[in-house]
Amino acid sequence: MRRFTGSWILIIVMLLIDLYVFQALKLVLQSVSPKIKIFVFGAYWTLSVGAIVLLAILPFINFESWPKSLRTYTLAILIGMFLSKAITAIFLLVDDLRRVLQWLGGRLFYQYIHKEPFKAAGISRSVFLSWIGLAAGGSLMSAFIWGFTNKYNYQLKKVKLQFPNLPPAFSGLKIIHISDIHSGSFNDRSAVARGVKTILDQQADIILFTGDIVNDHTAEMVPYKDIFSRLQAPMGVFSTLGNHDYGEYRRWESEEAKAKNLEDLKTLQKEMGWRLLMNEHVVLEKDGQEIALIGVENWGAKANFPRYGKLDEAYAGAEKYAFKILMTHDPSHWDAQVRPEYSDIDLTLSGHTHGMQFGVEIPWFKWSPVQYVYKQWAGLYEEANQKLYINRGYGFIGYPGRVGILPEITVIELA
Repeated sequence: MRRFTGSWILIIVMLLIDLYVFQALKLVLQSVSPKIKIFVFGAYWTLSVGAIVLLAILPFINFESWPKSLRTYTLAILIGMFLSKAITAIFLLVDDLRRVLQWLGGRLFYQYIHKEPFKAAGISRSVFLSWIGLAAGGSLMSAFIWGFTNKYNYQLKKVKLQFPNLPPAFSGLKIIHISDIHSGSFNDRSAVARGVKTILDQQADIILFTGDIVNDHTAEMVPYKDIFSRLQAPMGVFSTLGNHDYGEYRRWESEEAKAKNLEDLKTLQKEMGWRLLMNEHVVLEKDGQEIALIGVENWGAKANFPRYGKLDEAYAGAEKYAFKILMTHDPSHWDAQVRPEYSDIDLTLSGHTHGMQFGVEIPWFKWSPVQYVYKQWAGLYEEANQKLYINRGYGFIGYPGRVGILPEITVIELA
């Protein structure tokens, strides 16, 4: 019942936004021919009403039986339409607030701010803001659609990290770091295989995976098991668990079924040749010298994310090694526990954020909405002698695309 009520509230909100944005359309098209108006208005309301009708009938149809790809893209387009119109509405609201202030401010204040700087170009302030709002909303929707083409556009990031306490034998060690495969979202085996080939082409010494191999069910990985089983490295392939690997976001018929799913996931990784680290550490040896690789289960400092990680257990016995690498899925673990309590853990590897699969990354600027939730969210971070690297994710979940923040394969070289 609560879900049904929520759907109708969303429908009403969408309809109000549609009506609001339509006022901007009428304003900017007031001087065009009637034929163009009919075409644009017809297209606008066809798409808008279609989205509202679909949302209204979702509770009454077996949406879960739809093919996975159709289901995912349908939801993504609905969300994209809603967000793009909401962005447009913000610009319209600014103009409406301006006019309210003019009315409340009296004649003198009105005359001061009512000057129309765009009149010389034949455009009023209201029309200008409407154009800007529609352009912003349209650009966002276009970006959402364009992002569908980037979900398998793997980006190779090469990072060289220097540590004064790294044993000489490990200087030049090449690590492949991947995270957040989310196999339940895949729909293109050949594209996934190309990414795995890119990893193998780097000829790394060791491959480290920091969690979320599935969305919530071990069966999601089965069709891709043979592909990821190809991952091999001289020092091995090691993995940890992420928040999605525990099946927390799925309704299970029983707690026993949920527990079995996790055991199946452990078995699957073993069969793939991956060594899953469950709150433990292993010793990596090269030319008679040793470093520690520590792996913990998911540990999140943010609300609603499970804390199964036990760093104290994983760390026990590793203190004697001069250099330590920690694999922990959620980067919020770094500030919350790793740095304050384990200052001798030199390098922490995480994933989890995906960079929200949406943002801007250029050489001198990096931004994503996820940064307002996570202080560290993508790439390299340093505090004192400790370093954190956050992989942007190999796969995707929710939105079947990437805008600005591409899927990542990280090559880390130690020096």
